[in-house]
Amino acid sequence: MSQENSASVREALPEIEECLERILEGLGLNDREVGEGTQPIQEVSIEDAVGCVLAETVHSGMSVPPFPKSAMDGYAVRAQDLEGASKDSPVVLKVQGELLAGDYEELPYKEATAVRVMTGAYVPEGYDAVVKQEDTDYGAEQVSVYTSVKPYMNYCKVGEDIREGDVVVQQGTRLTPVHIGLLAGVGLDTVRVHVPIKVAIICTGTELCEAGESLPKGKIYNNISHILAAGIRREGLQVVSRQLCADEENVLSEKLREALNIADVVITTGAVSVGKKDIVPDVLTGIGADILFRRANIQPGTPTTASVKEGKLILSLSGNPYAAIVNFEIYFWAVVARMMGHESFNVKTETAVLQNEYGKVNRMRRFVRAKAENGKVYLPTGVHASSVIHNLTECNCFIDLEPGRSVNVGDEVRIRYIKGM
Repeated sequence: MSQENSASVREALPEIEECLERILEGLGLNDREVGEGTQPIQEVSIEDAVGCVLAETVHSGMSVPPFPKSAMDGYAVRAQDLEGASKDSPVVLKVQGELLAGDYEELPYKEATAVRVMTGAYVPEGYDAVVKQEDTDYGAEQVSVYTSVKPYMNYCKVGEDIREGDVVVQQGTRLTPVHIGLLAGVGLDTVRVHVPIKVAIICTGTELCEAGESLPKGKIYNNISHILAAGIRREGLQVVSRQLCADEENVLSEKLREALNIADVVITTGAVSVGKKDIVPDVLTGIGADILFRRANIQPGTPTTASVKEGKLILSLSGNPYAAIVNFEIYFWAVVARMMGHESFNVKTETAVLQNEYGKVNRMRRFVRAKAENGKVYLPTGVHASSVIHNLTECNCFIDLEPGRSVNVGDEVRIRYIKGM
């Protein structure tokens, strides 16, 4: 093919933004706002809810704390009884009793009395402050107090944290560990959330072995499915199947059909190019999938393919680990954000100033591994081949370079942060 024809083919390739629009349109998500979401709702244990998107606004049925309690080990007192108290002129109070955290006893206030209390203990009615035990003589029958206090000092009021009827967590919130604690704190052990997306991963390649197996000559260990699965799980989504598949059309067809029965999104890796064993395009056609695109103007991962079958996305990535990661990051999280109805699933993009030389001028749009920090972006050491991933441990983003662009140290470049690693 001549250089002119080759350039024409490259120009005809869709940009990744157009490819993403084709995916969203194919899934019926292009007209849907991110906050709407498509996932069904179910009630789950709060232990399983972290990372999920809350499907209803939760109001508190109680105040937290539900009773006045001590913030210190010391003595519950009425502040006015201690006016003028000092080390040289202590105020002596009669001790009515003692309450530990978890105890409950009504010991109504009497003038010039105190109740010994531990941190978290109930403060009886009429007492409006707690004096630290270090500011007393630790008396049991009566206590000498060496300092004055203001009303409500070292004292937690009813509803100081949450009042009955308050909103605890707003609908549409993506639940963090703190949210889980708030829900538990008002006595809730279940919550209604949008069901996390279920993902199935199929890695094609007769040459692949799973970690832990013996490695025959000519074989390699599969690593990309573990990378993708770990990133997906870390974001609170479900990996319902992760398996290898030999380069055989009938086997892959069956595995795809099985995956579509249990997953919302199916990811395949390998066999998407034009080699003798690149069977994915024919298999997708054979099972009746609607192919949305087969190539894009991007390196690495030009032959990445997306299709829809039964309203579910099949994202077919390169078998080269780095190429697979790049294209997974570009397409997967944007789709998840629409399906889950939450912007936090989207990948953050910004600009940064290049700090290292990058002498290569690429004919296609190129995504280069890098590390961004404080508005600057650095290239890692080592090779940048699509089959190499060890130096990704030094990276947190990709530099998004336009076709034909030459860049120098000090140039401003676009970056996309890496989410699933």
